[in-house]
Amino acid sequence: MAVPAGVPALRAERLTKHFGGTHAVEDLTLEVPAGEVFGFLGPNGAGKSTTIRMLLGLLRPTSGQAWVFDTPVADVEQAHVHLAYVPADVALWPSFTGQECLDLLAGVGPGTDLGYRAELVERLGLDPGKRARAYSTGNRQKVALVAAFATRAPLLVLDEPTSGLDPLMEREFRRCIGEATGRGQTVFLSSHQLAEVEAVCTRVGILRAGRLVEVAGLEELRRLRRSEVTVDLARPAPGLESLSGLPGVADVRWSSPLRLTLALTGPPGPVLRALGEADVVRLDVREPTLEEIFLDYYGRAAA
Repeated sequence: MAVPAGVPALRAERLTKHFGGTHAVEDLTLEVPAGEVFGFLGPNGAGKSTTIRMLLGLLRPTSGQAWVFDTPVADVEQAHVHLAYVPADVALWPSFTGQECLDLLAGVGPGTDLGYRAELVERLGLDPGKRARAYSTGNRQKVALVAAFATRAPLLVLDEPTSGLDPLMEREFRRCIGEATGRGQTVFLSSHQLAEVEAVCTRVGILRAGRLVEVAGLEELRRLRRSEVTVDLARPAPGLESLSGLPGVADVRWSSPLRLTLALTGPPGPVLRALGEADVVRLDVREPTLEEIFLDYYGRAAA
C-alpha cells in the first residue's frame, strides 16, 4: 500500500497519559522512520502497552498527539488502513477455527498475501482447523502473527509478540521480521526480551516508568557503555599501574599477578600503547550486551 514518501511511519509529540494520580506515560516524543525495525524496551509496567494504545488511537492521551504516517491517530479508521497490530494478549473468536479467524482478519486488513499466509501457517506449525477456544496462548499468538506478517500493511506494530512462543518459533519470528523489512515494511516491536530486540532491531528506545530515557542505534548504545578489557600476561609487568590514570580507563583490577581487567570508555589506543612494553599473551575486549545496557539504565536511575 502506497504511503507518502519521506513521512515517518510513527510520530509522537509529548504523549502523556494519566490514570488519576498514576502517571503511566509522561511527555513522550518519538519518531520512527519508514522501513526501520524499532525496538521499544522496558519491563512490565513501564508504560509500553499504554504508549502503543495511544500510538494506535485506541486510548485517548491526557495530552500530546501522534500520527501513523501523515494521518492523526485520532482518525482511527484511516490510521489503521496503514498498519497491522499484534496485541500483547491475543483474543480470538472462540467458536471460529483458526482459518476462519485468519480469513476474518484478512477481510478487515489492508490486503493479504494468501500464498505467503499459507506458508507461514506451515512454518509456524499452526493447525488452522482447530477452534480458537482450543488454542493455547502460543497458538493464539501464532494466528495473530500469521495475519500480521501476511498483510501488506506498511507498518507492523507488535506488542510482546513472542511471549507465548517456544525458541524454535522465535527463530521463525525473527526470519519473518527480516522478510517484512525486505519488503520495505516498518516494524515497531515492543518487548522486554532483550536478546530478541538485539537480534532484529536497528534502533531502540528505552522506557522507564513512563519516560523515554534513550533512543539510539544498538552500536551507539554500546558505545555509551564501558567495554570490559581482560589482559593475560606471560610475566608480571609492574609498570601497568599507570593504566588507571589513562583517559577512559576505570576499575582496574588484578585477579592475579598475570591477569588484569579494566573498564574502558572510548577508543582503546592509549591502553594498547601502555601495554606495548608488556608481554601480553591474550587480550579480550567484550562489548556490553543490550541487557547490560538496559540494566545499567535502571540501576543508575535507582541509585
